[in-house]
Amino acid sequence: MKKQLNLDLYLVLDPLLCGGINGMVNTTQIAVANGVTAVQLRSEQALTGKAWYHAALALKTALADTPVPLFINDHIDIALAIDADGVHIGQSDLPVDVTRRLIGKDKWLGFSVSNQEQLNAVDWQQVDYLGIGPIFPTSTKKDAATAMGIELLTQQVKLKKCPAVAIGGIDINNISQVIQTGIDGVAVVSAICGQKNVAQATASLINKIQQARQEKIL
Repeated sequence: MKKQLNLDLYLVLDPLLCGGINGMVNTTQIAVANGVTAVQLRSEQALTGKAWYHAALALKTALADTPVPLFINDHIDIALAIDADGVHIGQSDLPVDVTRRLIGKDKWLGFSVSNQEQLNAVDWQQVDYLGIGPIFPTSTKKDAATAMGIELLTQQVKLKKCPAVAIGGIDINNISQVIQTGIDGVAVVSAICGQKNVAQATASLINKIQQARQEKIL
């Protein structure tokens, strides 16, 4: 099935919050069934060695019959090994041009920015989408930059030259104001991972996104 680069609701998986590989697969299946449009495997030291490969392979299998793409955070070798749909890299990873050369033209490349200087330096011809943030304080990424807030996000949305998702501390209580900046979508971790009712949590986020977009139009 042909995958789609739809950034509406981008799920970043956390192995610890989800309860390991099986928990991530289960969370992914439920979340996708309720509206998640993209999935990224990210691990803050929770996965090592072959566990990364097995987790990625399990997630690719779970998403095989859906239009939802799988992105691998940082680990280009894992992305290539399982033929993932794309990779997502940050400021401290391999340079964008090197990453693009390694993954080829047929995979999507996401890139994280957290301030105006980084946005100005983006190689727009190489990058398919941006991850902008953190918007609010977050505990799921230990090395996260200082939260930028809604005002700075709004400025970056106006200046970006490719699709982008906002990330960092986004949940059901603040997702509406994030969407109303005009951002293409939002990326969440704990708003879905580890929730008692993943289906309800996901559906509620999708409803908030749709409502916020409608209110912006009106």
